Amino acid sequence: MTARRVVAPRIDFSALRAELELPAAFSAEAEQEARAAAGKSFGDWPDRSDLELVTIDPPTSRDLDQALLLLTTETGYRVHYAIADVAAFVEPGGVLERETWERGQTVYLPDSKVPLHPKVLSEAAASLLPDEERPAVLWTIDLDATGATVGTEVGRARVRSRAKLDYESVQRDADEGRLHPSIALLPEVGKLLVDLGLRRGAVNLPMPEQEIEPDGDGWRLTLRAPVLVEEYNAQISLLTGMAAARIMLDGGVGLLRTMPPAPAETVEALRLAAKALEVPWPDAATPGELIASLDPAQPRAAALLDQAAEMMRGAGYTPFDGAAPEQPLHAAVAAPYAHVTAPLRRLADRYVTEVCLALHAGAEVPSWAREALPKLPEVMTRTDRVAGAAERGAVDLVEATLLQGRVGEIFEAAVLDVDRARHRADIAVDEPPVRARCEGEALPLGERIAVRLTEADPARRRVVFQEVQQ
Repeated sequence: MTARRVVAPRIDFSALRAELELPAAFSAEAEQEARAAAGKSFGDWPDRSDLELVTIDPPTSRDLDQALLLLTTETGYRVHYAIADVAAFVEPGGVLERETWERGQTVYLPDSKVPLHPKVLSEAAASLLPDEERPAVLWTIDLDATGATVGTEVGRARVRSRAKLDYESVQRDADEGRLHPSIALLPEVGKLLVDLGLRRGAVNLPMPEQEIEPDGDGWRLTLRAPVLVEEYNAQISLLTGMAAARIMLDGGVGLLRTMPPAPAETVEALRLAAKALEVPWPDAATPGELIASLDPAQPRAAALLDQAAEMMRGAGYTPFDGAAPEQPLHAAVAAPYAHVTAPLRRLADRYVTEVCLALHAGAEVPSWAREALPKLPEVMTRTDRVAGAAERGAVDLVEATLLQGRVGEIFEAAVLDVDRARHRADIAVDEPPVRARCEGEALPLGERIAVRLTEADPARRRVVFQEVQQ
């Protein structure tokens, strides 16, 4: 699927920001702490600036958490994954630490973001910007020829990224066979990791994402399907998160990102939906393997993917200190997993990383990190809700603004999910790329239908369609 773009006029997102009570500037004390920390020297740390690491992020990003280098070994592959060392800059017990706990994570809006850390750290001193020496937590993970992990090392080091790459250009380079040498193995290793995950029972929903981008005096609404290298890059992060979870489970203390396996009745409901939609489901295929085979550009496949989202319920953070959790798995990963790869943007990663460093070194886990673990789930759950509401609210506002002058017009749409009791459905409009509610008596799941726009209200961020009877 190619990206589809529609331009909306200038939009003020301040009302949404106020509604969500998003914090404004950091306090003067927190900014002062951040500026002082930005001047720290790390000259006594191990020097691994010889590693030719690169980052892969959206083109405009400056808060760069991860840098990557892939190599071959005699028996398989070696993954070097450098993660921004935020704990090296944030003093435990300080004002800055307290304010990051209030924020929890970076919240993104189209016109700005509410960062977890002051920009002097998140977009400068702590960010893995190219051609700059930076303190990092360096994960080195050895894989065999099948992609299975056979060894893990983690420790602090000084690193230097060689280039800031972006997903679209990396995908073009991959298609043309001219990838940067540091990630030339990414398609090969990424595919091995995807295949391993599918065999474990992992599930990944390849749904196109609605994105809002600036376009002159207005905003551009884009429906973008993830490119392959984006998935392969995500596999490196998942690999590292699984390594972190194993270290913590072996050490008896940590914080896992968990999600329970889908109940049998949910999987059976998905099988029934596949049958109703006439989507073939091979007998030997797991739900994850079936989902990986679907083309979300096809209405019936998109409808089934929407149904499959029901399997991805109950995600949370599970702390433990002593006995391992009764349910340690993240069902979408089909393995124990932890967040450690985005500490500039997510609070929990800073503390989980510190636990992993100590356990791997055979040292005592710092009390400030250990004591934070049982407190983090509430903060992360609360701020996950805020971040999700900001994302959805911004898209809803752009959709309503884009369509407000077109009430009464007829559009083509695919029916993704049907609520028979309420006589309505979720639909995906072809052009512009809008997801909205549609009312009707007999909405056909997985079919393409004609719909009439009946409401587009930017003040309420509400868009409603009505099925056109043929």
